[in-house]
Amino acid sequence: MDIHRLEVFCKIVELRSFTRAAEALSLAQPTVSEHIRGLEDFLGEKLLERIRGDVKPTPVGQVFYQYARHIIQLRNEALQTVHRFRDKLSGNLLVGASTIPGTYLLPRLIASFAAAHSQCQIELKIWDTHGIVEGVATGSLEAGVVGAKVNNKKVIFEEILEDELVLAAAPDHRWARSHQINPQELLEEPFIVREKGSGTWCFTSQILEQSGLNPGALRISARMDTTESVRQGIKAGIGVSILSRRAIDDDLRQGSLVAIEVSGIKFPRVLYLVFPRKRQLSPLCSAFLNHVRAKVKTLGAG
Repeated sequence: MDIHRLEVFCKIVELRSFTRAAEALSLAQPTVSEHIRGLEDFLGEKLLERIRGDVKPTPVGQVFYQYARHIIQLRNEALQTVHRFRDKLSGNLLVGASTIPGTYLLPRLIASFAAAHSQCQIELKIWDTHGIVEGVATGSLEAGVVGAKVNNKKVIFEEILEDELVLAAAPDHRWARSHQINPQELLEEPFIVREKGSGTWCFTSQILEQSGLNPGALRISARMDTTESVRQGIKAGIGVSILSRRAIDDDLRQGSLVAIEVSGIKFPRVLYLVFPRKRQLSPLCSAFLNHVRAKVKTLGAG
């Protein structure tokens, strides 16, 4: 069983496309298709199926994907361990992050790590918090950074950095004049929320409940998958929302969004490293996490 075929198979599952997988691996699409045919012939099972233009693993393919990722990870760990004896880290590392740390934190940390370790390649997958935690728990991701804890005993959450959520409104919104509202007013205004698996939404719901407000009573005007779409929705007048200050810092400085205080309620939160509880980390993953720990100490909460 050719390990390169396993890498091609995993890339197709992760990108849900033969074409995108071919581009990511710098291969011709017929070559990618041939690798999958060879793997399916070897196993005697169909691993992938196309459904309305989308490529998804079959039930057998989904199970095989977990083993394929583990085989690739073991190969990488073996190579990294050998290289470590020569004081030289190398290899590939797949990590994940929820939207806020994945967009506004990790790119800088990956860049500084790559500058010091030119033989390493780090791939970042951005997904919602629940998806990242599940990926780390099952081994499809080596580690991640998320904006909320979820109930999963297979992983460890480690606090690394403080964050802050703020209630944001358009500058012409009626709340912008006072810059402060009473908590009950949150239930009276059209509200844009992130998808249910979002760490931002999970944390917002917890704070509202702790403050005696029912998140289910919000007048949800829209539910959006990305922070960027929420930002644009606020500017378009769809509603207000609670977002990470990191995501709207430029908007606040430029005056295209306004931060509104909610009397008696603050929205401080923590970003977490998440890594497997029992599975040993590869040398490359350990080095990268230590790099993250060291660098975030200089970032502060701004």
